[in-house]
Amino acid sequence: MFCPKCQSLMFPRSGKMACGNAACGFNRDINDGDNNVTKVANPSKIKPMETLVLEQITSTLPKTSADCPKCGHGEAFWVMRQTRAADEPTTRIYRCAKCSHTWREY
Repeated sequence: MFCPKCQSLMFPRSGKMACGNAACGFNRDINDGDNNVTKVANPSKIKPMETLVLEQITSTLPKTSADCPKCGHGEAFWVMRQTRAADEPTTRIYRCAKCSHTWREY
């Protein structure tokens, strides 16, 4: 809810909706539309999900010349993922077209 006078957030206080801006001082009675509750999870407390980067979708992935460290085959499927902070470079993930060994380069 936003204050109609100053556009600041409004909060429930003493049975009324009060403007969060102390200088404004606007308040009104609570109505039925104010009863909607939205819960927001704190992302830092949520256990990160495990993500499979390359599953059995390799037929749709592009191929490139890359030597597999396991079998030495010279062709691999590849994808790029942002696995670290946004100001860090992307991670290149490869899967060998012959033996399906997966490796990555930073």
